[in-house]
Amino acid sequence: MKSVSRRTFLRGGAAAAAGGVLVSKSIRLDAQPLMAGQDNVAPSDRVRFGIIGIGMQGSGLLAGAVSLPGVECVGAADLYDGRHTLAKEITNNPSLPTTRHYQELLDRKDIDCIVAAVPDHWHKRVVVDACNAGKDIYCEKPMSHTVADGFAMVEAAHKHNRIVQIGSQRVSSNLCAKAREMYHDGAIGDIEMVELTLGRNDPTGAWEYPPPFDLSPQTLDWDTWLNDAPKIPFNKYRFARWRCWRDYGTGVAGDLMVHLISGMMFTLGWNEIPRSASAMGGIFRFNDGRDMPDFHTVLFDYHGIPVYVRLDLGCETPELARFMGPKGLMDAGEFDLHHSAQPGVDLDPSYYASSFPAKMREEYFKQWHAEHDPPLGKEPFRDDTIYHGHDWDDVRVHLNVFFQAVKSRKPVVEDAVFGNNAAIACHMANESYFRKKPVTWDEAARSIKS
Repeated sequence: MKSVSRRTFLRGGAAAAAGGVLVSKSIRLDAQPLMAGQDNVAPSDRVRFGIIGIGMQGSGLLAGAVSLPGVECVGAADLYDGRHTLAKEITNNPSLPTTRHYQELLDRKDIDCIVAAVPDHWHKRVVVDACNAGKDIYCEKPMSHTVADGFAMVEAAHKHNRIVQIGSQRVSSNLCAKAREMYHDGAIGDIEMVELTLGRNDPTGAWEYPPPFDLSPQTLDWDTWLNDAPKIPFNKYRFARWRCWRDYGTGVAGDLMVHLISGMMFTLGWNEIPRSASAMGGIFRFNDGRDMPDFHTVLFDYHGIPVYVRLDLGCETPELARFMGPKGLMDAGEFDLHHSAQPGVDLDPSYYASSFPAKMREEYFKQWHAEHDPPLGKEPFRDDTIYHGHDWDDVRVHLNVFFQAVKSRKPVVEDAVFGNNAAIACHMANESYFRKKPVTWDEAARSIKS
C-alpha cells in the first residue's frame, strides 16, 4: 500500500476547505503624545533635572531628555572627567555645572528630579539617596544588582512618596500598549505560553567596548567607582565593559532579558515574580575574562504559565516576544506587532482518514464537506494583521512619561514594585545558571532558594 503523508492528504482530499479566506492587513499606530511645545511652557513650569552617569546609555538619555519640550538639564555627575565634557556638548551648554560627586545634585533645591544611568552595582545607592533627598528618579534597568537591593529601593520610594521609574522603555511604547489592549480584549484567548528571544553576533553587542583613550586613575575616581565590589587595581576594561562581570552587572539577563520580561509583564498585566526558574548556558564565544554567560536560556514558571527566554551573543536573531493562546498568537517585534488569528477548529478533513479503505475514505470526505463547507460566496475571513509602530525602544517616550509624572504626581507603570519584580526574574535566571540547578522564589523570606 502506498503511504500518504499528511501534507499530500490535505492537498488531495480537501479541495474545498472550511477555513475561508486569509486576509492580511497592515495598520499604522498613532505616535504617543509628548509634552506641549517649549514655547508654551513658562520657565517656572519646566522640569529641571540632574543626570548621574553620562556613559553609553546615559548620554542617550541626556540627549533624549533635553530634546523634550519643557525639560531642562541643570547639572551632571560622573566619576570620569571626560563625561563632564560630553554632558556640556550634548546640552550645548559650556557652563553646565558638572561634578564627580552626585550628592551635590541631590542637595540642590533647583533640581526637581534625577536621571541615573550608572552600573548595576550603583543603582541601590543612587536611588535610595535620591529618595532620601526628596528627589524623584528615573533609573536605568535592571532596577537592582541583588534581591536585597531591590527591596531597599522599593522601601525608600514608598517611605518618601517618590516617583521611581525604571528604564525598560518598551513599557511606554504604542506597540506594547496595542498588544496589551488586544490581549485583554481576548485576541488570542487565555495565554498558554510565552517565548522571548533575542540574539546578537558582534563584539560590541557582547559589550567589548573600546575604553576611552585618556582613561586613567587621574581622569577616573576608580576607588569610588568600585563601590562595594572587591577592591582591585585600576582596570580600564572593567570600567568600560562592566556588564561582563558579576561584581558590577547582571549579564545578558539584566541587559536584555529585563526588557523582554518587562514588556511581557505590561502586555499580560502580570506584576509579579515568577515561581521558579531553570537556566542553562555558558561562555561559548567571548572568552575574554568575563564570568557572565554569553548564551543564556531560561524556563520560568509564572503561576503555572511557562515563559521561555533565549539570549545569545554569538548568533543574531530577531528580537521577538511571542504570546500564544487557543485563538491565535501575537508576535511583538521592535517595530511591529503581528496578530495571527486561529479558529482552533479543523479546516480540512482529518488526515487520519488516510487509514480508511478508499470507499470509506470517500464517504468520509463527502460527509465532512457537507457538514463543514460554507456556502459559495460566504466563506469566512480570517484576519492576519500587522500593526506598525515607532521603535518600541524609543527612550524619549519613556522619559516623557517620567517627566510628566514628576509634574502631575500621577503614578507610572514601571514603578519601583514593577521594576523590582522584573529584576528578581533576572536574578533568578542568574542564580539558576551559577548554582547549576533550578531555583524557586520564597516570598515569605524574600529570597531565591534552590
